[in-house]
Amino acid sequence: MARCAFCGKRDRLVAEVLGVCADCIRSRPEALARVAERRAQARREFGLPVAPPRTEGGVVCRICANECRMGEGERGFCGLRVARRGKLVHLAGTPRAGLLQSYHDPLPTNCVADPVCIGHSKRGRTNLAVFYGACSFDCVYCQNWHFRQMTPSGRRMSARELADQAGTRAACVCYFGGDPTPQMPHALAASRILAQRGLHVCWETNGSMNPRLLHQAVRLSLATGGTVKFDLKAWDRSLHMALTGADNRRTLENFARAAEMGRSRAEPPLVVASTLLVPGYVDAQEVRAIARFIAALDRNIPYVLLAFAPAFLMHDLPCTSSAHAREALEAAQAEGLTRVRTGNRHLLDVGW
Repeated sequence: MARCAFCGKRDRLVAEVLGVCADCIRSRPEALARVAERRAQARREFGLPVAPPRTEGGVVCRICANECRMGEGERGFCGLRVARRGKLVHLAGTPRAGLLQSYHDPLPTNCVADPVCIGHSKRGRTNLAVFYGACSFDCVYCQNWHFRQMTPSGRRMSARELADQAGTRAACVCYFGGDPTPQMPHALAASRILAQRGLHVCWETNGSMNPRLLHQAVRLSLATGGTVKFDLKAWDRSLHMALTGADNRRTLENFARAAEMGRSRAEPPLVVASTLLVPGYVDAQEVRAIARFIAALDRNIPYVLLAFAPAFLMHDLPCTSSAHAREALEAAQAEGLTRVRTGNRHLLDVGW
């Protein structure tokens, strides 16, 4: 059991990688500095910048909310952009070169939005699953952490090559990773081709992209019957920073934008939200605040509460308990949401 560096509490629900409990993260501004030091080592091991660069007079990338400002030779937080001779150079993530893996996933899939997405009724067809090799966040519990092993010097695929992977079997495409955010120009270019071929366009994202890029993504999903699934990882800004290394303001703003655009289509729902119930950190208090935010936009937006499994740097926590899941579910329902469910139920109580 780890001990909180501030209040001294020793508990199995204090993650060693953070070294601080949720209450202290939420109440003590100095806690974030300690957490940043701990995540920095893991970033270096993968050759990634420990924080978004902020070089005065540097070249600015506006693909995502990090808005990295890079000096000569500096790389952006996602690892895909670098400043050279006063210009922004894209190592990957353009229509000509995407850093990704793709495969066909039989429908219906284990997608978070599956029960409400259009692919649920496409049995016998496939989903073209696109696993992007970069992210604008740095989640300490990342379930797909191995995307960090993909480097821009590896094999890359053009948007058209990716679209051709769909063949005649795929009914839909879904972008995840990592996250599609750092490679949105590539994903949008592929999506336009696939939309013309009749595929449904779906996204699983942390929602931190430039609002202009979000607008294009949502329009494609809206037109093709696809879904945009947002990971709303935490409500409290400090807790979100501790868990992901990023601010959540852009995510919440983009979620509200997408929800407004989704009012024009009742079924299938355009927007779906999910939250991973990280033991000791993403508790009913966090879920209640997120649910209140969602309900103020539209009470009928589906909200999925996902059971946690230990992964990446948070390998010492147990899975979500059934009591934790029940409290979170009741909190979300109490805020007026009408379509709340628990996902990954097979993980509940494992390790307890």
